[in-house]
Amino acid sequence: MAHPRIVVVGGSGKVALRFTHLARSSYTVSSLVRNESHFGAIQDAGGTPRLLSIEDATVGDLKSEFEGARGVLFAAGAGGKGGKDRTRKVDEEGAIKVFDAIEQLNGPKPYLVLIGALDTRDTSKPPPAHYTHEDIDGSKKAHEAIGAYYDAKLAADQNLSRRTTFPWTILRPGHLLDDEPTGWVTAGKTGMGGVTRADVASSLLALFNLALSPSSSSAPKAAGLAIDLIQGKETDEPVEEAIREAVQRGESSLE
Repeated sequence: MAHPRIVVVGGSGKVALRFTHLARSSYTVSSLVRNESHFGAIQDAGGTPRLLSIEDATVGDLKSEFEGARGVLFAAGAGGKGGKDRTRKVDEEGAIKVFDAIEQLNGPKPYLVLIGALDTRDTSKPPPAHYTHEDIDGSKKAHEAIGAYYDAKLAADQNLSRRTTFPWTILRPGHLLDDEPTGWVTAGKTGMGGVTRADVASSLLALFNLALSPSSSSAPKAAGLAIDLIQGKETDEPVEEAIREAVQRGESSLE
């Protein structure tokens, strides 16, 4: 029996490559990248590279790539390269093209997981009620430093929140760390903080497993949720349990 297929948009990033490596034993992973120089890294991680730039792709191009897929992971990001215009083109407009492509598919739609960003919100409104003074100060500094990035992420999140024809979840990690994985995360509505890329990848896999595994019919449903993610401690839940419990609580960080 063939493994379910997941298409990763932006498959050459550090989180995407870690996810591909973790997912390869249970899923067939196709990775869309804009440069053939990334093919080797994707193949080493266990994925199948496909040449397609999210900036240049049409909705029709993406629709063709998504045909027959059970899942889609949006992991693309400008990464601060190219300024405000490229950030908007990748993080906002690229994401919206993916939403449109999934919506246009005939038959069952794949489950989308969008990698968002912790603290993506309308800063003209009060901060989340659970934020501490330290969280509020950290939030202010982050938005002052990378406001264009947050603007693009917020626009994409708001657009996705209006989609009802396919299942989706937004995973919103804090600032990304290259440390070794800890295996412990705090998920749901969190304060500000960081999390390792490896633990983000494990959390993404946990979301897909909940939705796509053979026992998924009895699993809690993450569709329509935005889940914050920061590093946990050994007194917190391991990654899979933390994600499952966050989904069971049904809390969403979308405004």
